[in-house]
Amino acid sequence: MPLAPGVRRIVAGNAGLMTGPGTNTYLLGHREVAVLDPGPDDARHLDAILAAAGPAIRWIIVTHTHPDHSPLTRRLAAHSGARVIGLPPPDDGRQDATFAPQHLPFDGESLSLDDCLLTAIHTPGHASNCVCYLLAGERLLFTGDHVLEGVSPVILPPDGDMSAYLLSLEKLQSHDFERIAPGHGGLMESGKAVLAELRTHRLNREEKVLRALRQLIAATLDELTAVVYDDVAVERHRWARLTLTAHLIKLAREHRAGEHDGLWRLIQS
Repeated sequence: MPLAPGVRRIVAGNAGLMTGPGTNTYLLGHREVAVLDPGPDDARHLDAILAAAGPAIRWIIVTHTHPDHSPLTRRLAAHSGARVIGLPPPDDGRQDATFAPQHLPFDGESLSLDDCLLTAIHTPGHASNCVCYLLAGERLLFTGDHVLEGVSPVILPPDGDMSAYLLSLEKLQSHDFERIAPGHGGLMESGKAVLAELRTHRLNREEKVLRALRQLIAATLDELTAVVYDDVAVERHRWARLTLTAHLIKLAREHRAGEHDGLWRLIQS
């Protein structure tokens, strides 16, 4: 699907609870192509990418190394000889350990890829190695899982970090873009407003954590999840529990909450 001049999207066939309609793979450029987030190691998706870009593929760029975003890199690189760009996988047991980048983009680096220019923006939070990429000519920001359509991404501690996530949202506001191309879901207009709404949502959820701690006095993670995420379907609570943990770790660092023997409490100032 064409999204902008020189930008096409192919959706992987891995639709599900946490991947929505599937992982978005973006093809940037025409004469020479950069593949952004090749997706899961899936033969049909590989065939679709090769059919769309074929011998024009020169670069493979990865926003982060969760298993739905980077595992196809190895086979795609073997077929195309493309240069692999991204940050190495953290050692938290949730990453694609096969990802082996040939170039590690530094924060703010300009990547000149044939007829397009991308700026790498380090945005830790969802994972510590998350990088967003700005296509300045189209004012289009590729966010991986840092920003998603219609949902707030799960923050996955200990590698994922809520404080870092909120700082990364603020950091993106300083860049000049209009639209967001997420790792899952459709193109989002008014990107700055999307970021502001997402930050407000996270801070409102944090305030709900504090209210729950005042109400329950002392509570386990499961007890807190039921209260803090009473507006979320129960089948999503195992994921919500991870983001709740990230909120609690942030509050503990700020000396606003603490845990002892599995029970979380407010810290009275």
